Amino acid sequence: MQLFKKHLPIAVAFVMGVAFFFQFYIPTRASSTFLEKVTQWDRIIASFALLLGIYSLLNYHYHKMRKMVPGWGFSVIIYVAFLFMAISGFVGGIENPPPVPLKLADGTVLQIMHFTWFGWMFEYLFVPMSATMFSILAFYIASAAYRAFRARTREATVLLVTAIIVMLGRVPLGALMIQFHPFHGEVTFLPWFTEWILNNPSMAAQRGIMIGIGLGMIATSLRIIFGIERTYMGGGD
Repeated sequence: MQLFKKHLPIAVAFVMGVAFFFQFYIPTRASSTFLEKVTQWDRIIASFALLLGIYSLLNYHYHKMRKMVPGWGFSVIIYVAFLFMAISGFVGGIENPPPVPLKLADGTVLQIMHFTWFGWMFEYLFVPMSATMFSILAFYIASAAYRAFRARTREATVLLVTAIIVMLGRVPLGALMIQFHPFHGEVTFLPWFTEWILNNPSMAAQRGIMIGIGLGMIATSLRIIFGIERTYMGGGD
């Protein structure tokens, strides 16, 4: 059992990691064909992972409904929404028919959209709920930013002042507050200064963070390839 649970996954990770490393630096027809074939296999494996995720989701909410734990009504909503979306997608398809042109009396042409059941629910249920979720998330971000930017230290003071400048420079109020045109341009001072902050100090910090993330990804990949990192097998050695 150790062969299939421990040694085989490590061997597969090592072989595929080394193969993809050399494939990137050997731009031949054979390497391109290899990448295309492996990508197809990735899609097949991802489809099985999707089925496993659907089963896990439905099984989790089934036990919540069976035991009637607090909040089990939301599990019912998940089941109903999942079944409606799945059935409408299989029966009516997910592609909306092309819009039908409608010519008015004044010569104006309108494009009348006709939705499938799946498209209608996606457009008028899923999209508004997603927008609502992200709009609520914006308030959590603002609350976290307020707690983080309280001027208790010099670094927090710099963050607070910079955040205020950027926020004012991204709204029309900032352009009206200081009627100063640097370099005799059309843009007023605050929008210009905001763009300078975003394109220079902020961009430099972002690039430093991205370089650190890249180095971390390389280190983690090497640990997985050489069998040092084994958490993808369920943790432990």
